[in-house]
Amino acid sequence: MNRFSHYIYMDHSATTPVLKEVADSVYDAMTLFYGNASEPHLLGKESRKMLEDSRKTIAGALNASPEEIIFTSGGTESNNMAIFGTAEACFRKGNHIITSEIEHPAVHMPLKILENEGFKITYVPIDRYGIVNPDEIRKAIQPETMLISIMHSNNIMGSIQPIEEIGKTARQAGIVFHCDAVQSYMNIPLDVKSLNVDLLTISGHKVYAPKGTGALYIRNSVKTVPQIFGGGQEKGRRSGTENIPGIVGLAKSTDILFPTIDKRAQELKILRDYIRDEVISQIDGVIYNGHNEKRLPGNINFTFRDFTGESLVKKLDECGIAVSAGSACQNGYAEGNEFLLSMGICQELTGNSIRISLGFENTREEADYLIDCLKKICSKNIKSSVVYNSSLKEKYFTF
Repeated sequence: MNRFSHYIYMDHSATTPVLKEVADSVYDAMTLFYGNASEPHLLGKESRKMLEDSRKTIAGALNASPEEIIFTSGGTESNNMAIFGTAEACFRKGNHIITSEIEHPAVHMPLKILENEGFKITYVPIDRYGIVNPDEIRKAIQPETMLISIMHSNNIMGSIQPIEEIGKTARQAGIVFHCDAVQSYMNIPLDVKSLNVDLLTISGHKVYAPKGTGALYIRNSVKTVPQIFGGGQEKGRRSGTENIPGIVGLAKSTDILFPTIDKRAQELKILRDYIRDEVISQIDGVIYNGHNEKRLPGNINFTFRDFTGESLVKKLDECGIAVSAGSACQNGYAEGNEFLLSMGICQELTGNSIRISLGFENTREEADYLIDCLKKICSKNIKSSVVYNSSLKEKYFTF
């Protein structure tokens, strides 16, 4: 028996399990259709067809044209490609970039490198809910501004940004607008046209597809400079033999998830709000971080007055539940701490937060078990590290 078969996974913002149908499609692509998509023989042609069919699938989900989709190794590469590629293509216009305080490290680190090379970076603040005010973007624009990069939704707090309004401002000012939508893709609808974005990042492993695959939407009229050179694949914008199995997996997960995106979002909201209300009403000293509605449907973030996030993560792991205390994309918990400081949480409590990120496979029964475990962990009458209900533990955690 799989030793993790009854482990309750509530860390979907970090990564997701690969769906069986997706794994099957990846296996077939690896073992049956293994030709190089650049070759003219039968297997090469079949791989090329799978590649272009996948491109059409991703484009359809974003309301983009297939030629605007460039496949990459994931969100980090896509963000780097967008930022460095735009900086090189537009440097004659200026050297000023606008971003927010809460971007993913895959955006902040490239910007730090550009800053060291002489670019000017403006970091606009967020409000107490973790949301950027579009007026702050407008006030930050300078004649030299050539790029704005704002994430669609935050990986820690789940806060959804006013991308459509920011994009409209950027479009009117003639500024390239990049949006990291890794957390939003297949969780809430995305339409690149209505969002007014020029560049948009997605990643496979956040949507029940394999790690090591992703895509960057590049609007047809936008110029970027390639960052990887070689055989000229992906229309010369991203060289390297295409990862057909990974790309097929990303397309397959999109095929499965896209038709039910609204239904899944509504179901996740109900479960999210149930956990929020039960934890706040039954446990003292808990703060619910972020906006009640302007957040991803499966995202929950709590700050606990008397417990560190790291200790709660470990205790819940002992109960057979996976949650996190911050971003899985940066060592330690510094990123989440800085985010909470930006939202006005006092320094003493910034290390006391956990993120619960739900997936469509999570159930009400699992939510009740999570709540029960948190109540026992936070009880002042704890007499040992064994804080779970033994009958539930036996059912859910059979290591």
